[in-house]
Amino acid sequence: MEAHNPVNFTLADIEAAAEIVYGQMQPTPQYQWPLLSRRLNTEVWVKHENHAPTGAFKIRGGLVYFDHLAQSQELLNGVIAATRGNHGQSVGFAAACHGINATIVVPHGNSVEKNAAMAALGVELIEHGDDFQASREYAEQLAVERSLHLVPSFHPLLVLGVATYSWELLQAIKDIDIVYVPIGLGSGICGMLAARDALNLETEVVGVVSAHATTYARSFSAGEVVASAVTTEIADGLAVRVADPAALEIIRQGVDRIVQVTDEEVRQAMGVMFECTHNTCEGAGASALAAASQERSYIAGRKIALVVTGGNVDRHVFAKVLEKGDVEKSVGSGD
Repeated sequence: MEAHNPVNFTLADIEAAAEIVYGQMQPTPQYQWPLLSRRLNTEVWVKHENHAPTGAFKIRGGLVYFDHLAQSQELLNGVIAATRGNHGQSVGFAAACHGINATIVVPHGNSVEKNAAMAALGVELIEHGDDFQASREYAEQLAVERSLHLVPSFHPLLVLGVATYSWELLQAIKDIDIVYVPIGLGSGICGMLAARDALNLETEVVGVVSAHATTYARSFSAGEVVASAVTTEIADGLAVRVADPAALEIIRQGVDRIVQVTDEEVRQAMGVMFECTHNTCEGAGASALAAASQERSYIAGRKIALVVTGGNVDRHVFAKVLEKGDVEKSVGSGD
């Protein structure tokens, strides 16, 4: 594959972003778990963004975004953002670091524990709409009414920030053949592409979406944004109804393919990840494993990496996943 850097970040750009990130957190680990490798019958590395201070990768983007806002003195009246949880925690954490008031809009029925985590960061939490898109549109309205700075869910500075986890992974583990990256609104996978290309690597990047939230899969095939209904019950981090056009353009340039995973496959992957690594993964965080499990024959004999984007799952939801007992062998026994 010909190397290209669709977001035009140099290695120096990513390294500078890492210095900002490391002012508030340590690099997250990447481990090879022997039992997981045995399950998939190949060498598997896991990037543990569930070990970040907010339990998810998005904190990196928030820290870089707010650092640039502070330098440009644009933080006067406070900020607002829409989220299903992890972006909101990122905004709340970074805003608190700069002494800025933050307002976060979430849809009705959002994760109780993600809401509590955001409230603990001191944000004003507003519930509005039935899905992320409705919350996003309301946040845009409130930004105008209250003269607040709207922090988008996709922005080049957010991509630059989260690219630091991919840079860590790809520098630490050499010769990764394939990396599976969940796609929410797209910052994480665009950051992976930026880091891969800045390092002049040939690693195959595979996007992962919910089979019950297919806007990116459909848009990837169509070459333009195609909205899609969201019905996933477990992967709220993937529950996007309308793909971001800028993210889609980058994804179409650099991603090899997109794999769709069902809620049942995600639940199985959450259980397998806990069984094999004793890490708690939210639905989106386990989706990379679900996708790799679909492609067991393809990945055999290759070195692969899975990005666990987050571990922020409500306790009662995770308990139901584990209550099912032995994980279905369709995920792969390694036999």
